[in-house]
Amino acid sequence: MDLQKAEIQIIDADELAIDSGRGLFKQFSVQFNPTEYTLSKGAQIAEIAIPGLDSPLLQFVAGQNEKLTLDLFFDSTDKGGMGTGAVSVEDQTRSFYQLVKIQPKTHAPPRIVFHWGSGLNFRAIVESISQKFTLFNPHGIPLRATLTVTFREYKTLEEQVKELNLQSSDHTKRYVVVAGDTLASIAAREYGTPTAWRVVANGNFDRISDLKRLPIGLELQLPPSDSRVTQTAGGRL
Repeated sequence: MDLQKAEIQIIDADELAIDSGRGLFKQFSVQFNPTEYTLSKGAQIAEIAIPGLDSPLLQFVAGQNEKLTLDLFFDSTDKGGMGTGAVSVEDQTRSFYQLVKIQPKTHAPPRIVFHWGSGLNFRAIVESISQKFTLFNPHGIPLRATLTVTFREYKTLEEQVKELNLQSSDHTKRYVVVAGDTLASIAAREYGTPTAWRVVANGNFDRISDLKRLPIGLELQLPPSDSRVTQTAGGRL
């Protein structure tokens, strides 16, 4: 079986500032496949301190991007040896470094896809790159380098909604107010629009004494996501 090289495809290739001498970089292979990689993902959880309780209540806020971290090894000794004809390994690593730099047209790092055979297909932006040089010729030219790269998953809002298959709830939910919450922010999170704040207010008229100030720890009842939300958002309720 032929060895499949890991590759990086640049989605925003036309926006990339660096030129390879043969046109803009669009796709390139790593010199050596990584020996291992790490995938990690977390969730943002808020702690709600309630006086008199032994431990705070936990409130799920949002999921966090998945991250891919790996080491890439580069060696240029096969191109010019270690003498006067030595070729700097930076000629190979320079293109990777561009992936974490802000581009003039997009004002952001380019989006990429990291491919490795059929087992890994990770669309992301490069969050960080650390470059470590481990071998030099007598003139100080770096000949070997290890790049530690962290990719942060990239997904559009539409892709995430489709993937999660979120459905309108047909029952009332409970929500505990955290610092910074307003009726508008809760409505935006639950119903997709801050103008639906009246739905939250109407469902908790006996709990809310001040519409502009919600006490931390206050438990709210959130009505089901039905047509009433649309009517409220349009100002007809």
